[in-house]
Formats: sequence, C-alpha cells, structure tokens
Amino acid sequence: MFFETHDGTQLWYEEYGTGETLVFVASSMLNTEMWEYQLPFFAELGFRCVAFDRRGHGRSDRPAGGYDIDSTADDLAALLDHLDLRNVTLIGHSLGGAEIARYLTRHGSERVSRAVLIAAMLPFLAAADDNPDGVPEEAVAATMAQLRKDRPKWLTRQAQAFFATHLGNDVSPALVDHTLAQCLSASPWATLQAQRESLYNDQRATLPEIDVPVLVIHGAADMSAPVELTGRRTARLIPGAVYEEYPTAGTASTPATTSSSTRMCWPS
Repeated sequence: MFFETHDGTQLWYEEYGTGETLVFVASSMLNTEMWEYQLPFFAELGFRCVAFDRRGHGRSDRPAGGYDIDSTADDLAALLDHLDLRNVTLIGHSLGGAEIARYLTRHGSERVSRAVLIAAMLPFLAAADDNPDGVPEEAVAATMAQLRKDRPKWLTRQAQAFFATHLGNDVSPALVDHTLAQCLSASPWATLQAQRESLYNDQRATLPEIDVPVLVIHGAADMSAPVELTGRRTARLIPGAVYEEYPTAGTASTPATTSSSTRMCWPS
C-alpha cells in the first residue's frame, strides 16, 4: 500500500494485527523487511504494527530530494496523518531513531504516547568545535568516497562490525547476506544522502524538548554509532529517558524485541 507525502512522493507501507499501534521506522539503507521478526512478534501479542519504506528505499519512490532530516520527519508525519494514528509508540533504528526525535520536536506529540530509540544516530555524530569527540571530517569523506567507488565492497567489509559477530552474537552468514541484499536494494543516491544525514543532523538543542516517555537502547559494541557519543548522551538529554545498554551488541545486533522493548512498562 502507498501513501503520499508532503511533496507528492509515494511511500510504501504495510500493517499487521490490531490493537495499540506500534510504528516502526527503519535505519538507512534498510526497509520494512528489516522488521521481519519484530512485526509478527508484536502482532501476535495483540499490537497493530505499521512499517514503511523511507524515500529511496524498498518499494517507495526514488526522488532526487527530500532526504534531509526535516523532510523525512515530515514523511513520518504524513504516514501518521494518512492513517489517522493516535496514541502510537514510535520505534526507530539508527537513522530512524533520529527521524523520530525530529518528528517529536517538529510536529509535537499529539499522536504519540511513547518512543523507542534503538542504536539511534543521535544527538550529533560529526566532529565540530563544540563536539571534538565526533567523527572527523576526513573519516566522513573517506566513507563517502568508498560508497561512491564500490558500495557492495564497503557494505561487506562493514558487516561483521555491524553485527559484532566477533563477540559471540549468534548471527548466521545467511542473515548477514540477507541484510546486505536489503542495503543494496536502496537507491545509491538515497544511500549517500542518508549516510550524510546520519552524521550531520544535530539535535542536541532540541532533544530536551521531547515530552513523551522514551526508551533508549544501545549496544556498547556499536561501531557505527559509538555508545558514548550517541546512546548515553541521548539518554542524558531526553527528560526522564530510560536507558538500556547491551555490552556485546553492535548496530545491527542491538535487541529490538527482547526484554526492554517488549515490556512497554515505562510510565505512560
């Protein structure tokens, strides 16, 4: 099924189950298929589960523009408006978590009861005078150059770090290959824009404005979003945030259905 966003872009979405609504927002390069295990899990628990493909990803349109964090937050708003969703729980991974945070501070929390930010690219990753521990500009440039030169090679080299398999996480080679195939299905242009937005969206000043209960989940072995730069800082900036850290989890192996997000028991 498709819905139309603020600029006429057609985005794919799907939904399963009935009950309280959970909206899943995928990371950059991935799409609704990344929630293969979470959607049936929660639908069978009695939730209505909604997921969508970001512009340039999956079955959605591939426009030339609209990849900045404000526009993709507006895309999320368009989905909630299209389905007239209320009292929803927003669940976002990586860049999806950053889009949820921007949605809440740009559109407000009228439709939202709570949020879960998993390995979120927050609050600000790039190095700057007031963020000296961030990712250096030369490292950003090198990554973008590798993506332009040989995207499949870059993704393959990153896979083990993403899943942190060297720390004993039970991830099969088949699952790694399946995830890489999803990443490669994204538009190369969208991939470049999303990677840049992951690093340069700066929400340090606005995260304290979030006024719904938030659960922040992060892996201490996350190589893409180092935990001290992201998860721990994010939890400190969001008023009343609950923080869960997993010592051996990487970006792609951070739990999304286990004890923390399944309980849904933080204050409402």
